[in-house]
Amino acid sequence: MSKQPTARKADPSTTGHSWDGIQEFDNPMPRWWLWTFYLTIIWGVGYTIAYPAWPLITGATPGVLEQSTRADVQSEIDRFASANAPIEAKLDETNLDAIKSDPALADFAAKSGRAVFNTWCAQCHGVGGGGNVGYPTLADNDWLWGGTIDDVYTTVQHGIRNTTDPEARYSQMPAFGTDGLLDKTQIGDVVQYVLEISGQPHDADKAGAGAQVFADNCVACHGEMGTGDRAQGAPNLTDAIWLYGGNEAALTETVTKARFGVMPAWTGRLSEAQIRSVAYYVHGLGGGE
Repeated sequence: MSKQPTARKADPSTTGHSWDGIQEFDNPMPRWWLWTFYLTIIWGVGYTIAYPAWPLITGATPGVLEQSTRADVQSEIDRFASANAPIEAKLDETNLDAIKSDPALADFAAKSGRAVFNTWCAQCHGVGGGGNVGYPTLADNDWLWGGTIDDVYTTVQHGIRNTTDPEARYSQMPAFGTDGLLDKTQIGDVVQYVLEISGQPHDADKAGAGAQVFADNCVACHGEMGTGDRAQGAPNLTDAIWLYGGNEAALTETVTKARFGVMPAWTGRLSEAQIRSVAYYVHGLGGGE
């Protein structure tokens, strides 16, 4: 018995589009897809009516349910602020040196301080206070303005070399090359001297001449031995810790153009409890005195 041929379904009409001899069929969309599409439109209209949706000049359409995720977040913030209010008040009243003697208060200060640090400070000083070029490491014992908890607290309060707080810690290194205070030969000599006192390879002859340049221009801040002066924010030049780099090129740029790092004052931006907690946290990173 021979098999009967299967009738072939006629091709649908085309859209009229053709490319390289290939035509596009005008197939209708499946019904289930169309109904799904219509339902999403209906759902979108309903969502627009019920919830905040369309942005306006000063806000957004509120929706008949007046639901607000921002209000929900603010409510959570207020709830936690209310819960933390008693211990924050205690933190405000406790001497900074005495925080560690109260285990509950110390635990709160450390955790709160870490949260504040990661939010506001880690962008410059790095996660964990590891530092970056131009931003000091906070986990060692090399401090420009002192490393006691009171020193750290004062630095966070008022910042460094900013123009917004009259009590900001302030010092300024002369731009010896830009301002014409030293010529290139003198700058080269004093750089070699700094390389010498910091235990790096150097030109001994130039370093000898640089010692006099250093004595005439640098000892007022960095001290006769180059060990620095924390009260002025003048770094120790005899160790291997460098804020902007300690090789010949970096030192030459520093002497020629000077450095002028700025830290904002956090008073007014952070609460007193937040400033105290982040000072406690930074002091506890390992380099606090």
